[in-house]
Amino acid sequence: MTTEPAYTAGPTSEPAEDPAYAIALTQFNSTADRLGLDDGVRMLLSVPKRELTVNFPVTMDNGSVQVFTGYRIQHNVVRGPAKGGIRYHPQVSLGEVRALAMWMTWKCALVDIPYGGAKGGVKCDPKQLSRSELERLTRRYTSEISIIISPESDIPAPDVNTNAQVMAWIMDTYSMNVGHSTPGVVTGKPLELGGSHGREEATGRGAAIIAGEAMNHMERQIEGTTVAIQGFGNVGVHAARTLHNMGASIIAVSDSSGGLYNPQGLDPDELITLRSEGAPLVEFPKYDRISNQELLELPCDILVPSALENQITVSNADRVRAKMIVEGANGPTTPEADAILYNNGVTVVPDILANAGGVVVSYFEWVQDIQFHFWDLSEVREKMQKVLTTAFSEIVRRQEAERLPMRDVALMLGVERVAKAFKLRGVYP
Repeated sequence: MTTEPAYTAGPTSEPAEDPAYAIALTQFNSTADRLGLDDGVRMLLSVPKRELTVNFPVTMDNGSVQVFTGYRIQHNVVRGPAKGGIRYHPQVSLGEVRALAMWMTWKCALVDIPYGGAKGGVKCDPKQLSRSELERLTRRYTSEISIIISPESDIPAPDVNTNAQVMAWIMDTYSMNVGHSTPGVVTGKPLELGGSHGREEATGRGAAIIAGEAMNHMERQIEGTTVAIQGFGNVGVHAARTLHNMGASIIAVSDSSGGLYNPQGLDPDELITLRSEGAPLVEFPKYDRISNQELLELPCDILVPSALENQITVSNADRVRAKMIVEGANGPTTPEADAILYNNGVTVVPDILANAGGVVVSYFEWVQDIQFHFWDLSEVREKMQKVLTTAFSEIVRRQEAERLPMRDVALMLGVERVAKAFKLRGVYP
């Protein structure tokens, strides 16, 4: 007698409007007003080109079947294939993924790489999944979205709670379905499968490079500055290590368990070792414990929010004492908070510039996969730094003319390039 598997419902109804998507639309509409975009272009750029929602079953280790909800959204592809990460998180929603896809469009255009914006995600708690459950979830999700991803159309990458191993499973699943190895379908892969040197460090290292550029622009040295980093995942770890090597003092870091603080400076390598062993930061006895909220309000030269969206809001922006915010995460600051920070003299280096190092090196990886010709680490780092510093210089020049916050100018440059590409291509048929 065959026993039917037990099923657990996963999908839930979506809220009317996701806060992240509302913020993305607010930013876009303000930018469209400044650029004087006509109604047709504004409408095109304000909505995703393509949205895919999938509800799919996964067999769990205990034999039960759980249904998960996943998304893949392509916001715009007029400048090239869609590009964007995949995140696994309990708070993943359609609106959040829409916002992240839109920000990816502006980010790729700002740093002038030939991609459009996309994003994906699965609503799940990966901390509650075994490795084999995570693999089965990844492979089934890949099969579901394989109808819209490819090296020529949409190239996923790692994001929150996904990594090189997850990308390897995606690449293998896609390759099995098409009948041949296709390394260019994802970036952020292991080196052994066509990954690029410098990809894992790229987002955090890029944020540190941009922080240094911003300090130089303010006629200050990065050496000796104090830095607080919210989110000690991949981005935060590499930002901390790079800034420390540049001479900055990392005075606070945090993860989902809480944070650690020492005004005399933390040792990032000690904390990286602790993290690699799987222990929460707050279990480290050497430094003072603080909350994530307290970290955001510490007196410091540079604050690097590298966790999730909506961390600096109207409720806490007035208490932020950092002189500069370098957004390692996507959308950590709300528009209302932006206005408060600007009025308080806090420089905000926006996400679409500050964390663009990841997509820049993802582009390099894709190019290397297509050409079957790979670069060493020094070449990747040199090329990434050139792309990021060029984008920073363009923002500074435009900012001097516009007299606007850096985010507004960065968005203007990104949206302007996408709008121009659309007008050049025209409307088919």
